[in-house]
Parts: sequence; C-alpha cells; structure tokens
Amino acid sequence: MKRQIRKYAFLLLIVVGNGYAQSKKHLDANKPIEDRISLLMKEMTLEEKVGQMNQYNGSWDVTGPKPESGSNEEKYNNIKKGLVGSMLSVRGVKEVRAVQKMAVEETRLGIPLIFGFDVIHGYKTLSPIPLAEAASWDLEAIKNSARIAAVEASASGLNWTFAPNVDISNDARWGRVMEGAGEDPYLGSKIATARVKGFQGESLSANTAIIACAKHFAGYGFVEAGREYNSVDMSNSKLYNSVLPPFKAAVDAGIRTFMNSFNTLNGVPATGNSFLQRDILKGAWKFNGFVVSDWASIAEMITHGYAADGADAAQKAAIAGSDMDMESNVYVTELAQLVKKGLVKESVIDDAVRRILRVKFELGLFDNPYKYCDEAREKSSIGNKANNDAVLDMAKKSIVLLKNASLPGRNEKLLPLKKEGIKIALIGALANDKNSPLGSWRIAADDNTAVSVLEGMQHYKNNTLVYEKGTDVALNKQAFVDEVKINTTDFSGFEAAKEAAKQAEVVVMVLGEIGFQSGEGRSRTELGLPGNQQQLLEEVYKVNPNIILVLNNGRPLALPWAAEHIPAIVEAWQLGTQSGNAIAQVLYGDYNPSGKLTMSFPRNVGQCPIYYNLYNTGRPTNKDQNAFWSHYIDVEKTPLYPFGYGLSYTSFEYKNLKLAKTSFQKGEKIELTVDVTNTGNVDGKEVVQLYINDVAASVVRPVKELKGFELIALKKGETKTVQFTLTDAALGFYDNNGNFLTESGLFNVMVGWNSNEGLTGKFELK
Repeated sequence: MKRQIRKYAFLLLIVVGNGYAQSKKHLDANKPIEDRISLLMKEMTLEEKVGQMNQYNGSWDVTGPKPESGSNEEKYNNIKKGLVGSMLSVRGVKEVRAVQKMAVEETRLGIPLIFGFDVIHGYKTLSPIPLAEAASWDLEAIKNSARIAAVEASASGLNWTFAPNVDISNDARWGRVMEGAGEDPYLGSKIATARVKGFQGESLSANTAIIACAKHFAGYGFVEAGREYNSVDMSNSKLYNSVLPPFKAAVDAGIRTFMNSFNTLNGVPATGNSFLQRDILKGAWKFNGFVVSDWASIAEMITHGYAADGADAAQKAAIAGSDMDMESNVYVTELAQLVKKGLVKESVIDDAVRRILRVKFELGLFDNPYKYCDEAREKSSIGNKANNDAVLDMAKKSIVLLKNASLPGRNEKLLPLKKEGIKIALIGALANDKNSPLGSWRIAADDNTAVSVLEGMQHYKNNTLVYEKGTDVALNKQAFVDEVKINTTDFSGFEAAKEAAKQAEVVVMVLGEIGFQSGEGRSRTELGLPGNQQQLLEEVYKVNPNIILVLNNGRPLALPWAAEHIPAIVEAWQLGTQSGNAIAQVLYGDYNPSGKLTMSFPRNVGQCPIYYNLYNTGRPTNKDQNAFWSHYIDVEKTPLYPFGYGLSYTSFEYKNLKLAKTSFQKGEKIELTVDVTNTGNVDGKEVVQLYINDVAASVVRPVKELKGFELIALKKGETKTVQFTLTDAALGFYDNNGNFLTESGLFNVMVGWNSNEGLTGKFELK
C-alpha cells in the first residue's frame, strides 16, 4: 500500500512538474509577444481569465496586517487566487512591491498586475491643469509635462495613468473642462498626441514609461446642461467631427488603453455601447489595447435602466467591448457563470484577456515584475529641482493676458509692473493660498505645497508690497469629497483691503475659484466670481481703479463688469506647484505672456454652451433690420473673449496673406504664407492660427474650423514668413455614416491672431 501511495505521489509530481514547466514557456523573452500570450492563455482557467478583467481599488494598508473581514479581505484573497488583473491607487514602491509579490509569487500562474492611478497634471510635482496647459499651444512643452509626470509616477511604482482626458467640451458649466484641451477637435487631437507620447515615452519597455488612457469614450464633454454624469444626445455629425477626432489621434499615437464614460450616448450607456467600442474603436480603428470601465460604470448601467442586475450588466458590458471592470466587482462574480450558461461566448473573454496581457507583456512586466520598484529612484526622481524648473516653464507658457490698458492720463500700460519704486497692494484670499493653485486632480501631491502669488511677488524686493485678504472665497477647509461652502456673508476684510488700495499706486487682485470648484462633480450654474469677490472688486475699484486682476480658475468665467472696467486682466488658471513664481515673473515682465484661450469665455452663463466653430443659421445677420434673426435680446451673441484670443507685452502685425494659386485639384497640396512682424519694443511669441470654411457641403460645415497653427518667437522688429500646407485631410469631414469626404467647391481661409480676427482669402478645390 505504501509503495502504491509513493508511486501515485511520484506520478503526481511528474504531472505537476510538467504543468509548471509548460506554464513557464510564456516567460521566454525571445518569443514574439502574441505567441507568449497564447502559451499563457492555454494554461489559464476560465476563472483566471475573468480575473484578469477585474480591477480593485487598494483601500487597505498593503504593508500592514492582512485584512480580516469585509471587501478588503475578499480583495486580498482574490489577488492570491489570481483573480485580479490590476490595482488602482496602490502607490509607493513598498506598497506596489508587496502587492506585486502576492500576484507574482503566491499565485498559480504568477501573472503580474498593472498599477493604475489618476496622474492628470503631474504626480507629486504639479504642472498647470490641462486646460491651462492647452492655452500654451506649445505641443513640445505639453509633451514634456506629461513626461515629467510619468517619470515621477513610475518612480513611485505606477505604470498606468488614467489620462489624457481628450473630451471636447464647449460648456464651461461642466467642471471637468479643467481636465481637457478645450472646445476644438483639431487642437485637441494635437494635444492628445503630445500627452500620449509624453506619458508612454519612446518605448514601453523603459521603466519611466507609463501606459496612457484616453478618456472618456465617448461624448462626456457634451453632457446636457453641463451637469456631471448627465445624458448626452447628439447627431452623428457632431460625434464624428467633434468628439471622436482626439480619440482617433490617441490611437494613431500608440495609446494602449481607453476608458469609457459615465454618460449615456443617444440612449445607450457608453460602457455597454457596442457601436463605440466594437464597431468604431476595435473595428474601424483596429485598436488592439484594452478598454477599462470608469469607476463602477458597469454596475451603474443598472441605475441607468439599461441592465436588470449585476449579471445583466456584466453580460452587456463584456459583449459591448468593456475589457476591464473598475470597482463594479461584477465581472469577477458573474462572468464565468455567464460563459458556462452560454450567455457570453468564451471568445469574448479571450479577446479581452489577450488585450490585457498584451499590454502587460509590452510593459515588460513578465520579464521583470518589479521594474517599477526602485526605492533609490523613488527618492531621487520625485520633486527634484529639474522637475520644478520644468513645471515653472510650463506654468508661464500657460498664462493668457486678456486685457492690458493704459493708466489714466498716461501713455503706458499697467503691465508689466515696474521693478522698483512703487507701492503695490496685493488683495485676495487666493493671493496667499498655497493649496488652490494645485487645482483639482492632484491626489498624490501634498496639500499647501504650491508657491503662492504672495511668495512669488516677495522675490521682487525693490517695491513695497502690502497684502490684505479682503474676503474668503470659501467658509470651510474643503477636501476633494467635501461640499464647498462659498462665502457670501462675511465682509469683514473689505475695509482693510480698501485702505491698502488707497495707499497703493497699483493694486493686484487675485480672485477666482478655489482649487476644488472645478473638476469631477463640480458643475456650476453661475460662472461669475464666486461668493462676494465681485463686490470686493467693485469696492476696491472705487478707491483705486489701477487694478491688475489675476484670475485663478479651472474653467472659463463670465466677467463682463471686469472686462469693461478693470484695465489689466491676467488669466492665470490653477498653475500647479510653481504657480506664484510663474505669475510674478509674468506680472513683472521677466516672461512675456503668449498663451491663447482654447475655450471661449461667455458674457454670461446663459450663452453656454458657446464656441467659435458653430454652424450658420438661416438668419445669421440683421441685414434688413428684421427682429427675427439669430440673437439674444439682452446680450450680444458673441463671446466675451473668443477661442484663440490672447495678448502680449509686444504687438504683432500680419501682412501679405498669399495662396500659391486660387484653384487646386483634389490631392494637391494647398500652400499659403503670411508675414508676421513684431512691431513692439520687446521680444515675444505669437500663435499664428489658420482657419477654413467650406462654403457649401453635403453636410453643413462650421463658419470656421482651425486647421493649423504655428507658435513662433519674434525679436522686436523681426518679421517671419509663416507657411501652412493644407491637404485633403484638412479640408474633409465625416458624413453622418462615418465616411470621410473631401468635396470640391469654394473654401474661405483666414490666418489670424484669434478665431475672430485675421487676414482672409479664398480658393477653389476642383
């Protein structure tokens, strides 16, 4: 009997040993990745495959004691069973190494995890919010900003960011405009490409590369009434021509993951939308990375009224092409049974798992699961001087000068400030705020680590600087999840602020939104200065009109009174870690602002959504003094500040717009040039913008569409000839069936300094 037992034990060892050897064949780095995936998948059970489609949030201290109960214990045990493919919000080398060790060394197949985190505009060292970065129109700087974020995040053990947000949006009420690049799909596509390449680097095999994730697929920027998580109902023309181009650009740039959106699109939740995920993304675009749900968006299809229960939600999401479930927990609990019941084909599971494993192999995690776990690099790479210098440069490039008038009775403008001999009153709670400038989506950064405007201006020691708060913006010290209680009742600081202004030659007022008034869940129905800041501005103006208004905000604001009365207005957004230094250097003229708006600023919230690339109506003008034409009866229909707008401390003159000829054949390159001269007294940069209009098309085209831009540097007195080349791709558009068309006909062209002003010409395409 003992001999027989020993015989069976020996045979068992042979079987287990052979299985173990077989399972390790996928670790041969000399084999092609697709072969390695196939070898591994042959060894996986159905449950282990489904496990790769499961992402958990790391909500316990991984390096602490083992969780003993509740959802954390389930997560912990499922990691050890090989039923988890990715972890969210586990960061720091020690934490990441501990979880990765469980997945790699304590499971049957040792499949490594991907570690994801919201690295939106930096990790520890923060760049400006993405909307501000977009205002730089500097693609190389934006790429470098994402690269710095990737270097810091990867040094902390992370290898996946849920960025870039490439949602096009033209509604400032929506709080998440701060995460995107604005209202234009052409510029949005260029910025999407820059950020993808910045995050992912030259090669995914490098330990500084992190996987980028294009979000939110699709239509999220057009939620009704600008209200977070709301429904989206749009035409195919809008979808194909405005929403999808930046996502397609991300695919072309090599992005490896997509995130679907919370909203319904024309009645179907994006998470369960086969048209978006199967037909367009994985079909027409041939995307071979994977799609992750947004937080619990699979389970939320039940609340939408699209799925009956968790099993139904899991079935519909998987079939529609959502490959990984973020925190709904329905894939890991339901999918295997759905396959066994014949409700979901195993080929659907195999396709999702192959996509997820492909990205893990591309990252090199199978060859070295701990490649992101270097404590020495973590200490040296995060928050160093080089990173701070780079985000300071990005912050300065993001600032937009909206207005700069002359002082009363003088032939000189209010900006830049003199560096000696003047008394300046600095007013506003945001001027001495070290937290709000960090903006929203800064969860790895430490609170109160931004350089304040007060600190930045204190570096200029040859002027007298007096600070007064004036008023608080908020009455509570809010965290990300707290409700912001805006101050509308406390005016106690007004008199001190007015007295300081009376004694000053120039007043700098820093007003706007606190850091958490924009971002996810931060929709607004009023777009003026929050609380009693507008009253403070008007009271100070009565005693000293020489005001420089510095705006800190995460979205376009409606500022008609300020635009009329305040002589100098600087859009300084929420600029991140080096905010105050950037603002001070611009105010004092050590940096000449060159930013241009990428979202139109409304005159009031009633104009929203407002955008430059609108369609003409049948009655666009008041040609015959007809009362019934497309307008408002109480305010102009134009924006306060248009897309592409931004001033400089110098001036630029545009001349000699020339087209190579007036008639072109399809397929022929259309070349045009314009001369731009710096006519001012200081060196500066200008964003030269090219717009077209297809006069008559089978689907109506916008009155203007951005189709090119060049950021040029000009010394004072210098002239440069800027050349643009248009191709059929720039002249074409998508019809309502998603077909790309380039049609013959007449085209208007404008080259200018914003979307409203420039030199015009026309040509014919035959």
